[in-house]
Amino acid sequence: MKTAYIGIGSNMGDRRWNCLDSIDRIGEVDNCEILSASRFYITEPVGVEGQEWYLNGAVSISTGLPALDLIKRLLDIEADMGRVREKKWGPRIIDLDILIFGNDIINDGILTVPHPMMHLRRFVMAPMADLAPDLMHPVLGKTMIEIFNEISENGQTVKYVEVL
Repeated sequence: MKTAYIGIGSNMGDRRWNCLDSIDRIGEVDNCEILSASRFYITEPVGVEGQEWYLNGAVSISTGLPALDLIKRLLDIEADMGRVREKKWGPRIIDLDILIFGNDIINDGILTVPHPMMHLRRFVMAPMADLAPDLMHPVLGKTMIEIFNEISENGQTVKYVEVL
């Protein structure tokens, strides 16, 4: 069994429901158990203009699935929830990304773990710093809180919001 960290985001429809529903669905995947969830954050879209702000969070899970099987299950959840991939960084009902998968480093053309952009994005690192502040990034050798504190706030506003 490995501990994996999954980033969650939504900026379409009922963002709160979308995120909470996706967590429930992740917990229903065979060989996956939700261990904990971060707080949720309202976050400014990065790299695009004219979109609604996101609701972002993260969960840690215990899984016996290989990383490629896990990402396939996450993509199935996205599709079942109505996600349509029309353009890169377009609005989305739900976005599920494997951020960390144990201490594995994967770059096989299908999946890259740790997520290659996570250390540059406050909307990813705020939930990760909340969920696992002392977790070491397997490539950078820094903790989640150290990485979060190094990212400029410029254009990456992140605000804690009570969801439940």
